Amino acid sequence: MRTIGLTYDLRDDYLAQGFGEEETAEFDRLDTIEGIAGALTELGYACERIGNVKSLVGCLCQGKRWDMVFNICEGLTGIGREAQVPAILDAYGIPYTFSDPLVLSLTLHKGLTKRVIRDLGIPTADFFVAESPEDAAANRLPFPLFVKPVAEGTGKGIYARSRVRNRRELEQTLMELIPAFRQPALVETYLSGREYTVGIVGTGSDAEVLGAMEILLEGDAEAGAYSFANKKNYEEVVRYRLASGAVAGECEKLALAAWRGLGCRDGGRLDIRADDSGKLFFLEVNPLAGLNPVHSDLPIICRLKGIPFVELIERIMTSAWKRA
Repeated sequence: MRTIGLTYDLRDDYLAQGFGEEETAEFDRLDTIEGIAGALTELGYACERIGNVKSLVGCLCQGKRWDMVFNICEGLTGIGREAQVPAILDAYGIPYTFSDPLVLSLTLHKGLTKRVIRDLGIPTADFFVAESPEDAAANRLPFPLFVKPVAEGTGKGIYARSRVRNRRELEQTLMELIPAFRQPALVETYLSGREYTVGIVGTGSDAEVLGAMEILLEGDAEAGAYSFANKKNYEEVVRYRLASGAVAGECEKLALAAWRGLGCRDGGRLDIRADDSGKLFFLEVNPLAGLNPVHSDLPIICRLKGIPFVELIERIMTSAWKRA
């Protein structure tokens, strides 16, 4: 029987250490870990729970090894935090699921990712990266603009005030975000159209779209964006439905081009938003997507498509084994 190690950041551990709700938003709940471990067991693997990167280092120092590691560690600090576990596993020659250190470091930085996407010829909104509030004075993009931390996920740092209408609001938002998240901010043209997220499994030419899902904000939602508050309260303020027809095909084509162009592996999500004319633009990619069986967007897409959670995990593992 093959043994699969499971690496993860358990949110409760960090909350117990005094970290805040938003700081730990990307980390996993216990039911996520149990859901993945249960699916791996159902698929016939022996699953060993490892934990975070420090626990992984401790296990490796004790001489422990696994046939493969199912890695969902987000990491705590730094632009390269998602790459820490894959880099260590590469050093020990242990195969793992999902993308390599280069891809995980690149895609966490939204500005660098958009530069590569633009070079690939894939539509993405005009943007610049603000290192300080003073950079607002150099802005040449027309308002409204949208501002968010350059290297966060789960809607962290995205609020109703992220949409800015003038230079004063831009400067004020940068003054709040940059010190709060201790990183630059991405400033991009605001796209006022519909928003989609696309689920993908596989690598390279084997990559395929699981489904494209539209994100619809209800009347009580924070307006204008799939924000931190909206994601946190999604059951009350967000509605999801599968995209269909021509727009679904356009989403799939754009998503696959970006996924393959960036070198993402095994499974994840890609976010797309339209402008007021309906033209689709790349927003960002999540090559280490949330995998809570109930609450995460990728499993929600699968549920809408009639794909059981255990089948999603199996397809991720199948893709990873091809490299091993």
